[in-house]
Amino acid sequence: MFRVNRRNFISLTAGGLALVGSESYKALAMAPDRPPMLEHQPFSFVFLTDLHIQPELKADMGCHMAFVKARNISADFAIFGGDHVFDALGVHQNRATALMDIYKRTAEDLTLPAYHTIGNHDCFGVYTKSGAQPTDHLYGKKYFEDNLGRLYYSFNHKGVHIVVLDSIGITDDRAYEGRIDAAQLSWLAQDLAALPKGMPIIVSTHIPLVTAFEDYEAPPAHQSKHHALSVINAYEVLALFDHYNVIGVFQGHTHVVERVDWHGVPYITGGAVSGNWWHGSRYGTAEGFLVVDVADGAIKSRYETFGFHSVDPKNT
Repeated sequence: MFRVNRRNFISLTAGGLALVGSESYKALAMAPDRPPMLEHQPFSFVFLTDLHIQPELKADMGCHMAFVKARNISADFAIFGGDHVFDALGVHQNRATALMDIYKRTAEDLTLPAYHTIGNHDCFGVYTKSGAQPTDHLYGKKYFEDNLGRLYYSFNHKGVHIVVLDSIGITDDRAYEGRIDAAQLSWLAQDLAALPKGMPIIVSTHIPLVTAFEDYEAPPAHQSKHHALSVINAYEVLALFDHYNVIGVFQGHTHVVERVDWHGVPYITGGAVSGNWWHGSRYGTAEGFLVVDVADGAIKSRYETFGFHSVDPKNT
């Protein structure tokens, strides 16, 4: 069995985390059975994740600032990486409705076509403290569906296939975990199998499929009951990706800028529009969003900040 010393396998770079080369890693990287890449037209998009919009902390003003900057970037569309509001999980319906109204009103500032990815905070009433019941008409993911659309889907743009995943698993004890459920896995396999052979693919997910976040986060005071920082069954998705030309996976949830390359695929976590939940920077990542350029079967991304200053800084 091939074993790797993880500390020697991951190195810090200016853009986040990246796997370093070695003969053993090259052998692994060549393992995926991918067809030759089809040509496509170049384009750019913006990836905005973890807005956590709320009436407090001038979060609506911060989102407005981010949207104004994003709309002045030459981009074809925007992908939202989840956690549009803060927070639908544990509040009553009136508060959840008000949060979504603030988001929709503020998002008009963006003026770009927008695609939405569900985040954990975009699920209504899951925590018992919300007072909501599973029988309520907006309970759980119905809140997102009614306001922002489908939970998972795909579309094509200029010869690139873009997949938006639902990475939120609502547990029986009314909490959440990172999970791509069986029905979605089946849909994903069929969706990718129907593509022209060699078509480049970009993926959006809220909870990361691949991340090293736990390696540099301080140990939590209380161990979480559920696997919530990454997708617990990511291995099922990654095995599928090995057979297709996935050129980039964009992720949210941890509020840091990070890149991990696995089997030749960059898994890029996009920071957060809200930074440290509107309290300043998060492990050195300020409030911002990604600008992604797609050309020649590859992606390049850069992180753009927008000059927001917290009224209550509590930097991590």
